[in-house]
Amino acid sequence: MATFATSDQLLVIIDPAARQLDGESVRIAKDVLSAGAAAKVCLPEGPEEFARALGRRGSRRPVVIGDGRALVQTVTLLHRQRELAGCALSVVPVGDTALAESLGVPGGAVAAARAVLDGAERRLDLLVDDSDGVVLGALGIPPAPVRAAARQPVPVSSGRLWYRSLVRTLAPRPTRLPAVPAPGPTRLRVEVDGEPVVDLDQPVEAVSVTPGTGGTASVEVRPLSVGAEATPLLASGRAVTVTGPDFRYRADATVSGPVRRRTWRVAESAWGLVLPSVRDGARTPL
Repeated sequence: MATFATSDQLLVIIDPAARQLDGESVRIAKDVLSAGAAAKVCLPEGPEEFARALGRRGSRRPVVIGDGRALVQTVTLLHRQRELAGCALSVVPVGDTALAESLGVPGGAVAAARAVLDGAERRLDLLVDDSDGVVLGALGIPPAPVRAAARQPVPVSSGRLWYRSLVRTLAPRPTRLPAVPAPGPTRLRVEVDGEPVVDLDQPVEAVSVTPGTGGTASVEVRPLSVGAEATPLLASGRAVTVTGPDFRYRADATVSGPVRRRTWRVAESAWGLVLPSVRDGARTPL
């Protein structure tokens, strides 16, 4: 694992969604980073400005302040520019921290920012599909239902409370949308390194694929169970191909499809993520 000095120059890219969702955490992270290193801060307003800022990083180490989508967006851009292998990426998760934490990044703004300054680069595997998309944490078929993001409380001065209450009273009630049902069983052919794990004659409830270590992916297929729970089918390999009627899939935080065939291949040690250094005999869990 490569370590870094606080004298390194940083390019801090703050995702616009993070600024809107939790400006206080963004401010704290920015202050910690600026106090510990020479940091250039970029505030892109959209994907094009985000990509432009990343492309102009020069010798600066990129640090993304944002959620899982921002992290995946950054890795995807670097991968498609063929610059991922030579770039040590850092992230301070703000918003949905699940993906970053699953990779070993601390969830709190202060701890994550300190890991950027004092941490070390860890090389990680990822999945690359045949449309040049990437998967950092997990792939799921069919995609799990999307959970609505919790609304952040808005501080209101006491002098305006009566006004806000009046507006809520007079405003028409929003139409209640019907709940979206969870995806049902589907028929898929799943192959790992060319060998079938399940075929179209066996309905499945779910398929999950995660990058492992050493250039292999872990695959779990859950057949449709009637009565007693069916035993999951497990496999591992370097390439996973899924074929079947139009299906959608969730790659990290993004739902894609429908497609009828998709292949994911493991790219071993394809990217570097700065994680907390080994201290006091404890190793960062991954």
